[in-house]
This record gives sequence, C-alpha cells and structure tokens, in this order.
Amino acid sequence: MPSRPRRPKPEREGWLGEVESLQVSFVGAQDKLDQLNAEAARRSSAADLGMPAFADIANRTTTTSTDQHRP
Repeated sequence: MPSRPRRPKPEREGWLGEVESLQVSFVGAQDKLDQLNAEAARRSSAADLGMPAFADIANRTTTTSTDQHRP
C-alpha cells in the first residue's frame, strides 16, 4: 500500500486535526482491505460436504442386466 502522500503538508503546517483525520482514514482503509482479503481467502477454499463432485459422477455409467428386462 502506498505511503501517506497527503500527510507531509499537514504535518509541516501543523494541522494536527488533519493529520489525525488522515491517520484514521488510512487505518480504516487498511482494516477494510484486510477484511476483504480474509473474505476472499475464505471463499476460495472449498468446504468438503462429503458429497461427490459432479466431475466424479459425470463419467459413471449404469449397466443393467438384460435378464431384468425380459418378461
């Protein structure tokens, strides 16, 4: 994340309220990015539900005995 580009001028001019506001905004933005990254990591991991995946069952074929279909 880029360093705080707007911060040097308020510090130089002694605008303490502006410096604090920028720090709060910066920390808030970092927290939000951390939350989004954590959510993306959770979503990218699959949960095992104990069920076969479609790819596992798509290649299966069923066979029937010809004896079952005769009268």
